[in-house]
Amino acid sequence: MALKTGKILVVDDNQGIRRALEILLPLHFAEVKTIPSPATLVSALEQFRPDVVLLDMNFNTSINTGNEGLYWAGEIKQMVPEVEVVLFTAYADIQLAVEGMKRGAFDFIVKPWDNDKLVEVLTAARDKARKAKGPVIPDSSSVIPGLTRDPMFWGTSKPMAAIRRTLDKIAPTDATVLITGENGTGKDVLAREIHARSLRSAKPMVAVDAGAITETLFESELFGHVKGAFTDAHTDHAGKFEQADGGTLFLDEIGNIPLHLQAKLLRAIQSRSVVPVGGTEARPVNIRLICATNMDLEALVREGRFREDLYYRINTVHIALPPLRERKEDIVPLAQMFMERFARKYHRSLAGIASDAAQALTECRWSGNIRELQNCIEKAVILSDPPAILSEAKNLTAKDIQMDSSARGLKMTGEAEEERLVRDAMARAGGNISAAAKMLGVSRPTLYAKLKKYGL
Repeated sequence: MALKTGKILVVDDNQGIRRALEILLPLHFAEVKTIPSPATLVSALEQFRPDVVLLDMNFNTSINTGNEGLYWAGEIKQMVPEVEVVLFTAYADIQLAVEGMKRGAFDFIVKPWDNDKLVEVLTAARDKARKAKGPVIPDSSSVIPGLTRDPMFWGTSKPMAAIRRTLDKIAPTDATVLITGENGTGKDVLAREIHARSLRSAKPMVAVDAGAITETLFESELFGHVKGAFTDAHTDHAGKFEQADGGTLFLDEIGNIPLHLQAKLLRAIQSRSVVPVGGTEARPVNIRLICATNMDLEALVREGRFREDLYYRINTVHIALPPLRERKEDIVPLAQMFMERFARKYHRSLAGIASDAAQALTECRWSGNIRELQNCIEKAVILSDPPAILSEAKNLTAKDIQMDSSARGLKMTGEAEEERLVRDAMARAGGNISAAAKMLGVSRPTLYAKLKKYGL
Protein backbone atom coordinates (compact mmCIF):
# COMPACT_ATOMS: atom_id res chain seq x y z
CA MET A 1 0.00 0.00 0.00
CA ALA A 2 1.39 3.40 -1.00
CA LEU A 3 2.42 5.72 1.81
CA LYS A 4 -0.14 8.46 2.32
CA THR A 5 1.22 12.00 2.26
CA GLY A 6 -0.19 15.48 2.51
CA LYS A 7 -2.04 17.55 5.09
CA ILE A 8 -5.50 18.81 4.17
CA LEU A 9 -7.32 21.54 6.10
CA VAL A 10 -11.09 21.70 5.50
CA VAL A 11 -12.98 24.93 6.30
CA ASP A 12 -16.75 24.40 6.02
CA ASP A 13 -19.64 25.41 8.28
CA ASN A 14 -21.74 22.35 7.37
CA GLN A 15 -21.25 19.68 10.02
CA GLY A 16 -22.48 16.89 7.73
CA ILE A 17 -19.93 17.82 5.07
CA ARG A 18 -17.12 17.95 7.62
CA ARG A 19 -18.03 14.49 8.93
CA ALA A 20 -18.19 13.02 5.43
CA LEU A 21 -14.76 14.44 4.57
CA GLU A 22 -13.33 13.22 7.89
CA ILE A 23 -14.18 9.72 6.67
CA LEU A 24 -13.17 10.09 3.00
CA LEU A 25 -9.98 12.12 3.05
CA PRO A 26 -7.93 10.14 5.63
CA LEU A 27 -8.10 7.22 3.18
CA HIS A 28 -5.92 9.22 0.79
CA PHE A 29 -3.95 11.76 2.82
CA ALA A 30 -1.71 11.55 5.87
CA GLU A 31 -3.49 14.16 8.01
CA VAL A 32 -6.87 15.86 7.77
CA LYS A 33 -8.18 18.63 9.97
CA THR A 34 -11.62 20.27 9.75
CA ILE A 35 -12.79 23.59 11.20
CA PRO A 36 -16.29 25.13 10.97
CA SER A 37 -15.36 28.72 10.09
CA PRO A 38 -12.47 31.02 9.17
CA ALA A 39 -12.49 32.40 12.72
CA THR A 40 -9.70 29.98 13.69
CA LEU A 41 -8.16 29.74 10.23
CA VAL A 42 -5.03 31.76 10.99
CA SER A 43 -4.14 29.69 14.05
CA ALA A 44 -4.89 26.48 12.14
CA LEU A 45 -2.51 27.52 9.38
CA GLU A 46 0.21 28.22 11.93
CA GLN A 47 -0.26 25.07 14.00
CA PHE A 48 -1.40 22.45 11.46
CA ARG A 49 0.70 23.74 8.52
CA PRO A 50 -1.43 22.18 5.76
CA ASP A 51 -0.40 21.59 2.17
CA VAL A 52 -3.92 22.31 0.90
CA VAL A 53 -6.92 24.22 2.25
CA LEU A 54 -10.33 23.06 1.03
CA LEU A 55 -12.25 26.29 1.55
CA ASP A 56 -16.00 26.76 1.51
CA MET A 57 -17.16 29.87 -0.38
CA ASN A 58 -19.91 30.90 2.04
CA PHE A 59 -20.23 30.90 5.80
CA ASN A 60 -22.82 32.03 8.32
CA THR A 61 -21.40 35.52 8.66
CA SER A 62 -22.31 38.46 6.43
CA ILE A 63 -18.82 39.49 5.34
CA ASN A 64 -18.75 40.78 1.75
CA THR A 65 -22.32 39.60 1.13
CA GLY A 66 -21.38 36.07 0.10
CA ASN A 67 -17.80 36.71 -1.00
CA GLU A 68 -16.16 35.60 2.24
CA GLY A 69 -14.52 32.66 0.50
CA LEU A 70 -12.86 35.01 -1.98
CA TYR A 71 -11.56 37.15 0.85
CA TRP A 72 -10.06 34.24 2.77
CA ALA A 73 -8.59 32.65 -0.35
CA GLY A 74 -6.69 35.88 -0.92
CA GLU A 75 -5.63 36.06 2.71
CA ILE A 76 -4.30 32.49 2.68
CA LYS A 77 -2.25 33.08 -0.47
CA GLN A 78 -0.86 36.26 1.03
CA MET A 79 0.03 34.71 4.38
CA VAL A 80 1.34 31.37 3.10
CA PRO A 81 1.80 31.47 -0.69
CA GLU A 82 3.08 27.91 -0.77
CA VAL A 83 -0.26 26.54 0.51
CA GLU A 84 -2.71 25.65 -2.26
CA VAL A 85 -6.37 26.63 -1.95
CA VAL A 86 -9.20 24.55 -3.44
CA LEU A 87 -12.57 26.30 -3.34
CA PHE A 88 -15.66 24.36 -2.29
CA THR A 89 -18.70 25.92 -3.92
CA ALA A 90 -22.34 25.44 -4.73
CA TYR A 91 -23.28 25.44 -8.39
CA ALA A 92 -24.74 28.96 -8.15
CA ASP A 93 -21.37 30.34 -7.04
CA ILE A 94 -19.27 29.07 -9.95
CA GLN A 95 -18.54 32.62 -11.16
CA LEU A 96 -17.20 33.47 -7.70
CA ALA A 97 -15.02 30.37 -7.84
CA VAL A 98 -13.68 31.42 -11.23
CA GLU A 99 -12.77 34.77 -9.71
CA GLY A 100 -11.09 32.92 -6.86
CA MET A 101 -8.90 30.99 -9.29
CA LYS A 102 -7.85 34.26 -10.86
CA ARG A 103 -6.69 35.34 -7.41
CA GLY A 104 -4.53 32.29 -6.92
CA ALA A 105 -6.78 29.40 -5.95
CA PHE A 106 -5.65 26.06 -7.39
CA ASP A 107 -9.07 24.83 -8.52
CA PHE A 108 -12.69 24.55 -7.40
CA ILE A 109 -15.02 21.68 -6.58
CA VAL A 110 -18.80 21.98 -7.02
CA LYS A 111 -21.16 20.59 -4.38
CA PRO A 112 -22.49 17.93 -4.33
CA TRP A 113 -19.09 16.54 -5.21
CA ASP A 114 -17.79 13.41 -6.85
CA ASN A 115 -15.41 11.62 -4.45
CA ASP A 116 -12.92 10.62 -7.14
CA LYS A 117 -12.83 14.12 -8.62
CA LEU A 118 -12.36 15.68 -5.19
CA VAL A 119 -9.47 13.37 -4.32
CA GLU A 120 -7.90 13.90 -7.74
CA VAL A 121 -7.93 17.71 -7.39
CA LEU A 122 -6.68 17.64 -3.78
CA THR A 123 -3.88 15.24 -4.76
CA ALA A 124 -2.75 17.52 -7.60
CA ALA A 125 -2.84 20.51 -5.25
CA ARG A 126 -0.87 18.59 -2.63
CA ASP A 127 1.77 17.62 -5.17
CA LYS A 128 2.16 21.22 -6.29
CA ALA A 129 2.42 22.46 -2.71
CA ARG A 130 5.01 19.81 -1.85
CA LYS A 131 7.19 20.95 -4.74
CA ALA A 132 7.20 24.50 -3.47
CA LYS A 133 10.55 25.48 -1.99
CA GLY A 134 9.07 28.00 0.40
CA PRO A 135 7.24 31.33 0.41
CA VAL A 136 7.37 33.37 -2.74
CA ILE A 137 9.90 36.16 -2.32
CA PRO A 138 9.34 39.24 -4.48
CA ASP A 139 12.12 40.11 -6.88
CA SER A 140 13.92 42.94 -5.12
CA SER A 141 15.38 44.20 -8.38
CA SER A 142 11.97 45.16 -9.72
CA VAL A 143 9.51 47.10 -7.59
CA ILE A 144 6.50 46.96 -9.88
CA PRO A 145 3.30 47.20 -7.80
CA GLY A 146 0.31 46.34 -9.92
CA LEU A 147 2.36 46.05 -13.12
CA THR A 148 1.83 42.94 -15.17
CA ARG A 149 4.86 40.72 -15.78
CA ASP A 150 3.48 39.23 -18.98
CA PRO A 151 6.02 38.97 -21.81
CA MET A 152 5.74 41.41 -24.69
CA PHE A 153 3.88 39.91 -27.63
CA TRP A 154 4.88 41.63 -30.86
CA GLY A 155 2.87 39.67 -33.41
CA THR A 156 3.17 40.24 -37.14
CA SER A 157 1.21 43.46 -37.74
CA LYS A 158 2.90 46.44 -39.37
CA PRO A 159 2.15 48.89 -36.52
CA MET A 160 3.79 46.61 -33.95
CA ALA A 161 6.77 45.98 -36.24
CA ALA A 162 7.34 49.74 -36.43
CA ILE A 163 7.11 50.06 -32.65
CA ARG A 164 9.58 47.24 -32.22
CA ARG A 165 12.10 48.99 -34.47
CA THR A 166 11.67 52.16 -32.42
CA LEU A 167 12.15 50.26 -29.17
CA ASP A 168 15.36 48.68 -30.49
CA LYS A 169 16.76 52.18 -30.90
CA ILE A 170 15.57 53.83 -27.69
CA ALA A 171 15.71 51.03 -25.10
CA PRO A 172 19.47 51.30 -24.42
CA THR A 173 19.22 55.09 -23.98
CA ASP A 174 17.85 57.20 -21.14
CA ALA A 175 15.33 58.94 -23.39
CA THR A 176 12.04 59.85 -21.71
CA VAL A 177 9.17 57.91 -23.30
CA LEU A 178 5.47 58.72 -23.53
CA ILE A 179 3.27 55.69 -24.31
CA THR A 180 -0.30 56.34 -25.42
CA GLY A 181 -3.12 54.03 -26.39
CA GLU A 182 -6.58 52.84 -25.41
CA ASN A 183 -7.15 50.92 -22.19
CA GLY A 184 -5.98 47.34 -22.44
CA THR A 185 -3.47 47.81 -25.27
CA GLY A 186 -0.51 46.86 -23.07
CA LYS A 187 1.10 50.19 -22.18
CA ASP A 188 2.42 48.84 -18.88
CA VAL A 189 3.82 45.74 -20.60
CA LEU A 190 5.65 47.91 -23.15
CA ALA A 191 7.05 50.06 -20.33
CA ARG A 192 8.41 46.95 -18.63
CA GLU A 193 9.90 45.79 -21.93
CA ILE A 194 11.73 49.11 -22.33
CA HIS A 195 13.11 48.84 -18.80
CA ALA A 196 14.12 45.19 -19.24
CA ARG A 197 16.11 46.06 -22.36
CA SER A 198 17.71 49.19 -20.92
CA LEU A 199 21.07 49.61 -19.21
CA ARG A 200 19.09 50.10 -15.99
CA SER A 201 17.48 46.64 -16.01
CA ALA A 202 19.37 45.50 -12.90
CA LYS A 203 17.88 48.40 -10.93
CA PRO A 204 14.29 48.89 -9.74
CA MET A 205 11.38 49.80 -11.95
CA VAL A 206 8.82 51.63 -9.84
CA ALA A 207 5.29 51.96 -11.21
CA VAL A 208 2.92 54.64 -9.99
CA ASP A 209 -0.79 54.87 -10.79
CA ALA A 210 -0.67 58.66 -10.90
CA GLY A 211 -4.41 59.02 -11.31
CA ALA A 212 -5.09 57.13 -8.09
CA ILE A 213 -2.96 59.27 -5.76
CA THR A 214 -5.10 61.64 -3.70
CA GLU A 215 -4.10 65.29 -3.87
CA THR A 216 -3.24 65.42 -0.17
CA LEU A 217 -0.77 62.54 -0.50
CA PHE A 218 0.65 63.44 -3.92
CA GLU A 219 3.89 65.03 -2.71
CA SER A 220 4.45 62.47 0.04
CA GLU A 221 3.94 59.52 -2.33
CA LEU A 222 6.18 60.87 -5.08
CA PHE A 223 8.77 62.90 -3.19
CA GLY A 224 8.68 61.29 0.28
CA HIS A 225 8.50 62.93 3.69
CA VAL A 226 10.64 63.34 6.78
CA LYS A 227 9.78 62.25 10.30
CA GLY A 228 7.34 64.65 11.94
CA ALA A 229 6.24 66.28 8.67
CA PHE A 230 2.63 65.54 9.61
CA THR A 231 0.68 63.67 12.27
CA ASP A 232 1.27 60.12 11.04
CA ALA A 233 4.83 60.68 9.78
CA HIS A 234 6.54 58.56 12.44
CA THR A 235 9.60 57.82 10.29
CA ASP A 236 11.31 59.14 7.17
CA HIS A 237 9.71 57.85 3.99
CA ALA A 238 11.35 57.63 0.56
CA GLY A 239 8.98 58.61 -2.24
CA LYS A 240 8.64 56.88 -5.60
CA PHE A 241 11.31 59.06 -7.19
CA GLU A 242 13.90 57.96 -4.63
CA GLN A 243 12.75 54.34 -4.73
CA ALA A 244 13.45 54.35 -8.48
CA ASP A 245 16.92 55.90 -8.10
CA GLY A 246 19.25 54.26 -10.60
CA GLY A 247 16.33 52.61 -12.38
CA THR A 248 13.08 53.53 -14.10
CA LEU A 249 10.06 55.48 -12.86
CA PHE A 250 6.83 54.58 -14.67
CA LEU A 251 4.04 57.14 -14.23
CA ASP A 252 0.83 55.55 -15.48
CA GLU A 253 -2.34 57.58 -16.12
CA ILE A 254 -0.33 60.81 -16.09
CA GLY A 255 -3.15 62.65 -17.84
CA ASN A 256 -5.23 62.42 -14.66
CA ILE A 257 -2.88 64.51 -12.51
CA PRO A 258 -4.63 67.77 -11.50
CA LEU A 259 -3.26 70.90 -13.12
CA HIS A 260 -2.03 72.52 -9.90
CA LEU A 261 0.06 69.43 -9.07
CA GLN A 262 1.61 69.21 -12.52
CA ALA A 263 3.95 72.13 -11.72
CA LYS A 264 5.44 70.21 -8.79
CA LEU A 265 5.95 67.15 -10.94
CA LEU A 266 7.56 69.24 -13.69
CA ARG A 267 9.98 70.78 -11.21
CA ALA A 268 11.14 67.35 -10.02
CA ILE A 269 11.51 66.05 -13.57
CA GLN A 270 13.47 69.10 -14.72
CA SER A 271 15.83 69.21 -11.75
CA ARG A 272 16.05 65.44 -11.25
CA SER A 273 15.78 66.13 -7.54
CA VAL A 274 13.06 66.05 -4.88
CA VAL A 275 12.42 67.86 -1.63
CA PRO A 276 10.59 65.57 0.82
CA VAL A 277 7.55 66.95 2.60
CA GLY A 278 8.83 68.63 5.76
CA GLY A 279 12.39 68.69 4.43
CA THR A 280 14.54 71.63 3.36
CA GLU A 281 17.23 70.10 1.18
CA ALA A 282 16.80 68.74 -2.34
CA ARG A 283 17.81 65.12 -2.87
CA PRO A 284 19.17 64.21 -6.32
CA VAL A 285 17.57 61.27 -8.11
CA ASN A 286 18.90 59.40 -11.13
CA ILE A 287 15.90 58.00 -12.99
CA ARG A 288 14.67 57.18 -16.44
CA LEU A 289 11.11 58.38 -16.89
CA ILE A 290 8.38 56.51 -18.78
CA CYS A 291 4.84 57.89 -18.79
CA ALA A 292 1.60 56.44 -20.11
CA THR A 293 -1.95 57.62 -20.69
CA ASN A 294 -5.08 56.74 -22.62
CA MET A 295 -5.98 60.41 -22.91
CA ASP A 296 -5.26 62.87 -25.74
CA LEU A 297 -2.69 65.08 -24.04
CA GLU A 298 -2.47 67.49 -26.97
CA ALA A 299 -6.21 68.13 -26.67
CA LEU A 300 -5.83 68.60 -22.90
CA VAL A 301 -3.05 71.13 -23.55
CA ARG A 302 -5.32 73.07 -25.93
CA GLU A 303 -8.07 73.01 -23.32
CA GLY A 304 -5.70 74.27 -20.63
CA ARG A 305 -6.01 71.10 -18.56
CA PHE A 306 -2.44 69.88 -19.05
CA ARG A 307 0.70 72.00 -18.90
CA GLU A 308 2.35 72.44 -22.27
CA ASP A 309 5.85 72.55 -20.77
CA LEU A 310 5.21 69.27 -18.92
CA TYR A 311 3.86 67.69 -22.10
CA TYR A 312 7.02 68.50 -24.05
CA ARG A 313 9.22 67.42 -21.13
CA ILE A 314 7.72 63.89 -21.05
CA ASN A 315 7.36 63.54 -24.82
CA THR A 316 10.94 63.03 -25.98
CA VAL A 317 9.88 59.79 -27.67
CA HIS A 318 6.20 59.09 -28.30
CA ILE A 319 4.95 55.52 -28.86
CA ALA A 320 1.28 55.07 -29.75
CA LEU A 321 0.08 51.50 -29.23
CA PRO A 322 -2.60 50.47 -31.75
CA PRO A 323 -5.95 49.02 -30.61
CA LEU A 324 -6.42 45.31 -31.17
CA ARG A 325 -8.97 45.93 -33.95
CA GLU A 326 -6.13 47.46 -36.02
CA ARG A 327 -3.95 44.35 -35.67
CA LYS A 328 -6.47 41.58 -36.38
CA GLU A 329 -3.76 39.20 -37.58
CA ASP A 330 -2.46 39.09 -34.00
CA ILE A 331 -5.75 38.18 -32.31
CA VAL A 332 -5.69 34.40 -32.73
CA PRO A 333 -1.94 34.05 -31.91
CA LEU A 334 -2.54 36.16 -28.79
CA ALA A 335 -5.50 33.99 -27.85
CA GLN A 336 -3.39 30.87 -28.36
CA MET A 337 -0.67 32.29 -26.10
CA PHE A 338 -3.20 33.12 -23.39
CA MET A 339 -4.83 29.70 -23.73
CA GLU A 340 -1.51 27.91 -23.22
CA ARG A 341 -0.61 30.14 -20.28
CA PHE A 342 -3.93 29.66 -18.49
CA ALA A 343 -4.03 25.95 -19.31
CA ARG A 344 -0.79 25.58 -17.36
CA LYS A 345 -2.06 27.80 -14.55
CA TYR A 346 -5.39 26.02 -14.16
CA HIS A 347 -4.19 22.52 -15.02
CA ARG A 348 -6.31 22.10 -18.13
CA SER A 349 -5.34 19.90 -21.10
CA LEU A 350 -6.45 21.77 -24.23
CA ALA A 351 -5.75 20.81 -27.81
CA GLY A 352 -6.18 24.25 -29.31
CA ILE A 353 -8.68 26.78 -30.63
CA ALA A 354 -11.17 25.48 -33.16
CA SER A 355 -11.63 27.28 -36.48
CA ASP A 356 -15.13 28.54 -35.65
CA ALA A 357 -13.92 29.95 -32.35
CA ALA A 358 -10.91 31.53 -34.06
CA GLN A 359 -13.22 33.21 -36.57
CA ALA A 360 -15.44 34.54 -33.80
CA LEU A 361 -12.40 35.89 -31.96
CA THR A 362 -11.14 37.64 -35.08
CA GLU A 363 -14.49 39.21 -35.90
CA CYS A 364 -15.04 40.60 -32.40
CA ARG A 365 -14.33 44.32 -32.00
CA TRP A 366 -12.50 43.91 -28.65
CA SER A 367 -13.26 47.35 -27.29
CA GLY A 368 -11.22 46.45 -24.22
CA ASN A 369 -8.31 45.33 -26.42
CA ILE A 370 -5.76 42.77 -25.21
CA ARG A 371 -7.00 42.90 -21.62
CA GLU A 372 -10.51 41.98 -22.73
CA LEU A 373 -9.23 39.17 -24.96
CA GLN A 374 -7.12 37.82 -22.12
CA ASN A 375 -10.08 37.87 -19.75
CA CYS A 376 -12.24 36.07 -22.32
CA ILE A 377 -9.69 33.30 -22.88
CA GLU A 378 -9.05 32.88 -19.17
CA LYS A 379 -12.74 32.25 -18.56
CA ALA A 380 -12.88 29.90 -21.54
CA VAL A 381 -9.99 27.85 -20.18
CA ILE A 382 -11.41 27.66 -16.68
CA LEU A 383 -14.83 26.54 -17.91
CA SER A 384 -13.59 24.28 -20.70
CA ASP A 385 -13.92 20.52 -20.98
CA PRO A 386 -10.72 18.93 -22.38
CA PRO A 387 -9.38 18.21 -24.90
CA ALA A 388 -10.37 21.35 -26.85
CA ILE A 389 -11.44 24.91 -26.13
CA LEU A 390 -13.94 24.88 -29.03
CA SER A 391 -17.31 26.52 -28.32
CA GLU A 392 -16.30 28.03 -24.98
CA ALA A 393 -14.19 30.74 -26.64
CA LYS A 394 -16.81 31.25 -29.35
CA ASN A 395 -19.63 31.66 -26.86
CA LEU A 396 -17.63 33.92 -24.60
CA THR A 397 -17.00 36.35 -27.43
CA ALA A 398 -20.69 36.39 -28.18
CA LYS A 399 -22.16 36.84 -24.72
CA ASP A 400 -19.67 37.23 -21.86
CA ILE A 401 -18.00 40.20 -23.50
CA GLN A 402 -21.31 41.96 -23.31
CA MET A 403 -21.66 40.87 -19.72
CA ASP A 404 -18.17 42.09 -18.89
CA SER A 405 -18.37 45.44 -20.66
CA SER A 406 -17.00 47.10 -17.51
CA ALA A 407 -13.64 45.51 -18.26
CA ARG A 408 -13.33 47.73 -21.31
CA GLY A 409 -11.96 50.52 -19.16
CA LEU A 410 -13.21 53.34 -17.00
CA LYS A 411 -11.98 56.28 -18.99
CA MET A 412 -13.11 55.45 -22.50
CA THR A 413 -16.44 57.26 -22.05
CA GLY A 414 -17.91 60.24 -20.20
CA GLU A 415 -18.42 60.52 -16.47
CA ALA A 416 -22.03 59.30 -16.57
CA GLU A 417 -20.97 56.09 -18.30
CA GLU A 418 -17.95 55.75 -16.01
CA GLU A 419 -20.18 56.03 -12.93
CA ARG A 420 -22.52 53.41 -14.40
CA LEU A 421 -19.62 51.02 -15.00
CA VAL A 422 -18.36 51.50 -11.44
CA ARG A 423 -21.82 50.93 -9.97
CA ASP A 424 -22.34 47.85 -12.14
CA ALA A 425 -18.98 46.33 -11.21
CA MET A 426 -19.54 46.92 -7.49
CA ALA A 427 -22.99 45.38 -7.69
CA ARG A 428 -21.73 42.32 -9.57
CA ALA A 429 -18.86 41.94 -7.11
CA GLY A 430 -21.21 42.13 -4.15
CA GLY A 431 -19.37 45.15 -2.79
CA ASN A 432 -15.97 43.43 -2.93
CA ILE A 433 -13.56 46.17 -4.02
CA SER A 434 -10.80 43.79 -5.12
CA ALA A 435 -13.19 41.83 -7.35
CA ALA A 436 -14.72 45.01 -8.80
CA ALA A 437 -11.27 46.46 -9.54
CA LYS A 438 -10.35 43.24 -11.32
CA MET A 439 -13.49 43.45 -13.48
CA LEU A 440 -12.75 47.06 -14.36
CA GLY A 441 -9.09 46.42 -15.11
CA VAL A 442 -7.89 49.05 -12.63
CA SER A 443 -5.99 49.06 -9.35
CA ARG A 444 -7.72 49.15 -5.97
CA PRO A 445 -6.52 52.74 -5.28
CA THR A 446 -7.98 53.88 -8.62
CA LEU A 447 -11.32 52.29 -7.78
CA TYR A 448 -11.26 53.85 -4.30
CA ALA A 449 -10.77 57.25 -5.96
CA LYS A 450 -13.70 56.62 -8.31
CA LEU A 451 -15.98 55.51 -5.47
CA LYS A 452 -15.12 58.69 -3.59
CA LYS A 453 -15.63 60.78 -6.74
CA TYR A 454 -19.15 59.49 -7.27
CA GLY A 455 -20.07 59.19 -3.61
CA LEU A 456 -20.56 55.44 -3.79
